[in-house]
Amino acid sequence: MSSSGEAFASYLKQSLPLINEYVAAGTPGAPTSYDQAVDLERYLYDPLKRFVSSGGKRIRPALCLLGAEAVGAAPAAAASVAAAVELFQAAALIHDDIADKSTTRRGVPCLHVSEGTGLAINAGDAALVAVSSHVINDASLDLQTRMDLLGEILRMEDHTLEGQALDLGWARDGRWDIAVGDYLEMARSKTAYYSAAVPLVLGAICGGGSTEQIEGLRAFGMQAGLAFQIQDDLLNLIGDKSAQGKDYRSDVTEGKRTLVMVWALEHLGRSDRDELVEILSSGTSDPEQTGRAVELAQKAGAIDHARSYAAQLVDRAKRELEHICIAKEARTVLISMSDFFIERIS
Repeated sequence: MSSSGEAFASYLKQSLPLINEYVAAGTPGAPTSYDQAVDLERYLYDPLKRFVSSGGKRIRPALCLLGAEAVGAAPAAAASVAAAVELFQAAALIHDDIADKSTTRRGVPCLHVSEGTGLAINAGDAALVAVSSHVINDASLDLQTRMDLLGEILRMEDHTLEGQALDLGWARDGRWDIAVGDYLEMARSKTAYYSAAVPLVLGAICGGGSTEQIEGLRAFGMQAGLAFQIQDDLLNLIGDKSAQGKDYRSDVTEGKRTLVMVWALEHLGRSDRDELVEILSSGTSDPEQTGRAVELAQKAGAIDHARSYAAQLVDRAKRELEHICIAKEARTVLISMSDFFIERIS
């Protein structure tokens, strides 16, 4: 990690104990008064708790805390939304693993592998219910603030589902006519809203931020969140193979419409384009074939373009912060965060 991203990496490390405390307290469990409490723990709440506590960088809840601090509030003001966004992340990952037919997550079997598909879907749904429950039941927030938060969360959920629908639908129908603009709209919906923009906004709302502060943080988060997704795309293709593990180049195997591949398909000659489509459509995990797909992307200049575009997004994100008045220390961490998003190696 270069020095430009160190401030955010340090913020994540320092915030992690507090975030884990909020998330653990916010993960639902069976009321002990229930006659079936033991079975409910076994079939629903214990699997969900294990999944939520199994790791992850906790970037999204950290951004909730940072959003509150940016508008001059204590991080504790955003405790309920920090837990809520991590539970939303858990639900999204549980359901994504089922849709993508993945077998491992964070080095252990996916929930649908260990518990069965039905129970995994149910656990993901329980996490989604808990997202709204946290906000509704936060007595430290006035009614209007809770309504504002719920509105943001519902819009975030809508955008994420729409982005996921495009991603899965294009794959199901073998669509290779996707333009770069189509990919960017999908990625904004699927990733940018819930990975950066909305967590910052939720924290700022909890902290009593002004409309100007909230909208400035949203604009910053949309640019940085899209850069985060593009870096994910790049890491999957050309990142550290040992760090990626079984997921290395899985985007090729799954035929993902990433910025790299969409750009390559737009800029390759017909023969090379046909070869790349054939590889992406085959479901192959053969290293020679997945490597060939990366070679074709590099030949088209797609790797360099994706790197350059992510860097441009980070520059735009930083410029958004120039127009709003926020706490000095939080501004430093946010600037570092945008660099962290495109410098990370895993």
